[in-house]
Amino acid sequence: MIPLRGICVFPTMVLHFDIGREKSIQALEKAMIMNQRIFLATQKDENTDLPTIGDFYQVGTIAKIKQMLKLPGDSIRVLVEGVSRGEIREVVLEVPYFKCRVVAAPEPESEEPSSRTTALMRATLASFEEYLSLHTKIAKDVLPSISSINQPGRMADLITSHLSIRLQEKQEVLECYDVYERLEKVNQILIREIEILHIEQDINSKLKTAINKHQKEYYLREQLRVIQDELGQGEEVEDEVDDWNKQLKKLKLPAKTAEKVSKEIKRFSKLQPSSAESSVIRTYVETILALPWNKAAKSNIDLKKAEKILNTDHYGLEKVKERVLEYLAVIQLSNSIKGPILCLVGPPGVGKTSIARSVARAINRDFVRMSLGGVRDEAEIRGHRRTYIGAIPGRVISSIKEAGTNNPVFLFDEVDKIGTDFKGDPASALLEVLDPEQNKEFMDHYLEVPFDLSKVMFITTANTIDTIPRPLLDRMEVIHVSGYTEEEKVNIAEKYLVPKKIKEHGLKTTDISVSEATVRDLINYYTRESGVRNLEREIANLCRKVARKIVSNKEKSYRITPKNLESYLGKKRFRYDIIQGENEVGVTTGLAWTRVGGDTLFIETTCVPGTGKLVLTGQLGEVMQESAKAGISYIRTVAKKLGIAEDFYKTQDLHIHIPEGATPKDGPSAGVTMCTAIISTLTNTPVRKDIAMTGEITLRGKVLPVGGIREKVMAAHRAGITKILLPVDNERDIEDIPANIRKKLEFVLIKTIDEALEHALVK
Repeated sequence: MIPLRGICVFPTMVLHFDIGREKSIQALEKAMIMNQRIFLATQKDENTDLPTIGDFYQVGTIAKIKQMLKLPGDSIRVLVEGVSRGEIREVVLEVPYFKCRVVAAPEPESEEPSSRTTALMRATLASFEEYLSLHTKIAKDVLPSISSINQPGRMADLITSHLSIRLQEKQEVLECYDVYERLEKVNQILIREIEILHIEQDINSKLKTAINKHQKEYYLREQLRVIQDELGQGEEVEDEVDDWNKQLKKLKLPAKTAEKVSKEIKRFSKLQPSSAESSVIRTYVETILALPWNKAAKSNIDLKKAEKILNTDHYGLEKVKERVLEYLAVIQLSNSIKGPILCLVGPPGVGKTSIARSVARAINRDFVRMSLGGVRDEAEIRGHRRTYIGAIPGRVISSIKEAGTNNPVFLFDEVDKIGTDFKGDPASALLEVLDPEQNKEFMDHYLEVPFDLSKVMFITTANTIDTIPRPLLDRMEVIHVSGYTEEEKVNIAEKYLVPKKIKEHGLKTTDISVSEATVRDLINYYTRESGVRNLEREIANLCRKVARKIVSNKEKSYRITPKNLESYLGKKRFRYDIIQGENEVGVTTGLAWTRVGGDTLFIETTCVPGTGKLVLTGQLGEVMQESAKAGISYIRTVAKKLGIAEDFYKTQDLHIHIPEGATPKDGPSAGVTMCTAIISTLTNTPVRKDIAMTGEITLRGKVLPVGGIREKVMAAHRAGITKILLPVDNERDIEDIPANIRKKLEFVLIKTIDEALEHALVK
């Protein structure tokens, strides 16, 4: 059951109404799930927001739900058709919605009405016809449909639904079950209403003798126009229109666009300046005229200058800079931006946004940035239609308007974090923006005229490509911006971050000095990230501490060293494994890749007499667990060759543990490391502590390639490793490792696990 406010529904009546109360919405949804039947009862007081059992009439209408439509603002529009009268016998449920036991009171089966009833029907119909002639707000075309009705009860209901009477009177008609009594009651109401309408007409005719409504409005308008002319406001509108027309001619817009804007200007000139529509048109025309239709920045692509700017703004990222320069070279030769949209993908803080900013500076163009993180409304991209109150263009057009040129470098930041809901899919709207074949005539909903976006250089950034919709990803060329190595972070800190923070905090280079060893400790023990954001924060923290000391103690110079670093920043927050101690049985050093760089993994293995159980601890993921099982299966096939008891899998329990236990770990990179550790344990042979290894293994003992070699090797070097075992297919990745690190390490390329054992086990 749904209580209605201000509405009384009759049988056979089809109408729609909006509901917004939570109880009513739940009742509607429940009815839709069941038989689409709902009981509609009218509230006694329409101002009651939370009605109870006594707040609505007991007699109502059983209706069938024909259609429902969700509207903005959590309300629903429902189309219903009245079926029959009904009376509540019992309220079964009040929470979370009203549920009642109702007795239906259908109309008696159609039969030929008596002479008395027929006479009353004709009288009622005549009265209704007179009522329609006097009442101006009811459509006259309802009379033929009512005249064709032969059922007296239905005729009474339909006439009552069209009458402008109190809701209580309509309810009285609804509660009248006897057909003849109901028709008689309706006729009485009609006679009374006709009398009232005649009196109203007399009153209105007397009032209109002096001046009718239209003449009065005309007189007032003329007075207003004269007053505006006296104040000079009329001339201001004419001057504004003339100024717009001059601007329109100067812009030399496409014919259709110019025609559209010209029509809007003409409409504006005919409207009153104080009207709401005139302000809407003014905003629209000013937006159109403010857009840079033919104004472009003089783009001068000088590759040497561009390379110099990229090197000045960013240390490292050689592959990224190389691809950007190739992109600029193609644009210079083809004089066109058609081609893939660059998408810079990488962890936070590695400089994706600043690379796009540097590209704009390198080619002398304006830079525009739009963050897509959390954008859920398609109108953010395409704009709102002017039919909405407070409509504005989309952020693409608005940003180009602010840039003032039609060929800026436009950065869509965080393209992997676009949302979607009932307001539309912004990712689908972006397809048109980023497609060179479609964006020549980009149609913003607010402008309603095409705007050329083909000259704009679009660049996007993301942290991951996994959440980018496939059609959108297909329009972009992905460039992976990996994290910085320790050496690169040291250089960035010394060349950029330290001087920048010293200047920002009002210090001089003589006030504070930070040694290279101190920077390395900051990187290794106070930050753990791919980029340099936290490193920049820690350097700023040091500068603040020194600034306070200078102001308080009046000392002029402070030197930050690894020894006194803890006195400034507190105890070390992170630690890194360092190779120490003697060669041990069952302990191997593996290499892992993380989002914040490489890391070393000490894999510990032990075996005890038992029944052949395999215990894996250290929060190992499914892939690592499978690698351990694959290693044991391989060892079983070569146990005799390695001098291992062939029934070890029945008599020995194996336990593999990877510290730190609280950190989840997964991936195929530890396959060869775990296999070596197990063989070391079963053969009681120590493993060289200065060797680290990585690679995936197969059941045949082959070593397959893995990723993240650059970061893994950097972690191994930091831990004191001197020899690294890599899959032979990863040979090409050695070139990506900085030359100064390569010289200090020995790389051994292995094809099988036997080769790994040859180098790792102490003979």
